[in-house]
Amino acid sequence: MARAAAVVGTGQTVCEHRREDVNLPEMAREAAIRALEDSGITPADIDAIVVGSASEVFEGINQPEQWIGPALGAPGAPLMRVQTGSTAGAAATIAAFYHVASGLFDVVLAVSYQKLSDGSPKCGLSAHNDPLWDREFASGDYGLVGLQSRKYMARHEPKVREEHGAMVAVKNRKNALKNPYAQLREEITIDDVMRSAPVASPIKLLDCGPSSSDGAAAMVIAEERRAKKMTSRPAWFAGVGTCSESPYAPHVDIAYPESCVRAAQLAYQMAWVYDPVRELDLAEVHDAFSFQELIWTEALGLCNPGEGGKMVESGITAMGGEFPINPSGGVLSSNPVGAAAMVRQLEAALQVMGKAGPHQVPGVNKTLAHSWGGAIQFSTVTIFSSRL
Repeated sequence: MARAAAVVGTGQTVCEHRREDVNLPEMAREAAIRALEDSGITPADIDAIVVGSASEVFEGINQPEQWIGPALGAPGAPLMRVQTGSTAGAAATIAAFYHVASGLFDVVLAVSYQKLSDGSPKCGLSAHNDPLWDREFASGDYGLVGLQSRKYMARHEPKVREEHGAMVAVKNRKNALKNPYAQLREEITIDDVMRSAPVASPIKLLDCGPSSSDGAAAMVIAEERRAKKMTSRPAWFAGVGTCSESPYAPHVDIAYPESCVRAAQLAYQMAWVYDPVRELDLAEVHDAFSFQELIWTEALGLCNPGEGGKMVESGITAMGGEFPINPSGGVLSSNPVGAAAMVRQLEAALQVMGKAGPHQVPGVNKTLAHSWGGAIQFSTVTIFSSRL
């Protein structure tokens, strides 16, 4: 039988366009040391480390885990690296959870990072694709998500309009004003978004998250007995789900990804969640582009298909609404690719622990964190609870 496991400490760096004061392992170490200090332990107390980051091409360093392991201060601990595109950070956390839940280790450190300013991420994205069938048509994340958003809007017009994407951008950038770790902290209007430069229709410049972000995140995960000693309010893992599907295949519905639907179903089943909006208190979803929050809201079962626009327009997903989404500001405000998914989990866990600071939502007991990666083919869902 699986053991209970919880997040007992977190750490993250301020996300910036360029961190010239540190190299990659130094930046990862910042987040790791903060997580250890938050847990009240030292590197000597760590049984194992799981590292998550996106493709090496982003920084131009092969096998970065060899460089980062010793920098984390526990060179004798077992270490593994997870790479699943933008879901790498979340996948690393889930791997660390299974390390503990299985009984193999008692205390595990999960670390994720990306230093995009060291490489050329947009050039690397197209080179990821199958050289025989996909590379000639690959257009990076802007083109792919532009296609995803257009397909979604075409399916649900007139219920979903371009203004609904703008509403998401306005909401999340406003939330980021209360998050000291966010990269883009500015108040914008719907008119600002609608008048911003076109990128890939219907996506405009202010519908996009940052094109370059340097940042790292870390979490300490412990089994039940140790967790209760480390903190008075752990964030218990209630459910996890991961799923993947083929990229660019004719049958893949990027406007309602099956991988997201299935990952959510697995997490809900494990957490005994039957009515997500009523049983959960908030969600942190991977909104690298504004329209994606609407798409994920529907695929996660938080509303019916075609109602994502109505949901954001009603104010339900605002900070003070019935079901806040991305109170941290989301990926629209900070996008260190390999760490962005773990930040969603970290923020969801902080809300349960009551330690989210200025963007804390009152009365939170159960939260959801979602991420996507690859060619919209990888999905993860994690549910945290204040109770076992």
